[in-house]
Amino acid sequence: MAAAAPDLSIVAPVYNEAENFPKFYGRLKESVRTPYQLLVVYDSEDDTTLPCAREFQKSDPSVVLVKNDERGVLGALKTGLRYPKSGALLVTMADGSDDLGQVDAMVELYRQGYSVVAASRYARGGRQLGGPPLKKALSRVAGLSLKLLAGVPTSDPTNNFKLYSKELIDKIEIESQGGFEVALELTVKAYALGLRIAEIPTVWTDRVAGQSNFKLLKWMPHYLRWYRAALAHRAAHWIPG
Repeated sequence: MAAAAPDLSIVAPVYNEAENFPKFYGRLKESVRTPYQLLVVYDSEDDTTLPCAREFQKSDPSVVLVKNDERGVLGALKTGLRYPKSGALLVTMADGSDDLGQVDAMVELYRQGYSVVAASRYARGGRQLGGPPLKKALSRVAGLSLKLLAGVPTSDPTNNFKLYSKELIDKIEIESQGGFEVALELTVKAYALGLRIAEIPTVWTDRVAGQSNFKLLKWMPHYLRWYRAALAHRAAHWIPG
């Protein structure tokens, strides 16, 4: 890395993404104009992603390999979010599902003072292509109901394709215990703190290679914890007119 880290850190948890990583890396280089460092967070040295990442690293100092402090996707997300000292932190998956062409627009909203910028599959203009129908239905209902009932200012709080300010990450303790529900936790906590949250529409496309580590039934209770927390916050701060 250069002596001064760029203002944008892209956190990409990986687990055996050898088939997807080269295309993901290429899309980053083509799509993102904002100077960034790419934090490739991995569990172990036998991860098939590492040879690809190390090959790119030879000619690209923006690629930084970060060993997971724990194991699993939750540990990878926490490790990646803790790693930078300042700036904007963008979480994206290395499976090619996220629309990286929106990263610069997300950074611009961060620079306007937003602590969370959510890429939303359910905002006007957003779409989800492929993926398990049950997972899609549940995330859509959760997002739209939290926006309506709790006032959370994004229709897609469960989507992990989000940008956070480092100030937010430093201000809160991450309490998630499952995995990808951390995106919902961070959104709900930012909302409870009165921080600014923006959303932009996104098109999410299901992976074409490799296997997802998303565990719907195992993680459902963890999602429900933060769903209830958002509703409880709204109820506690609701004042009859």
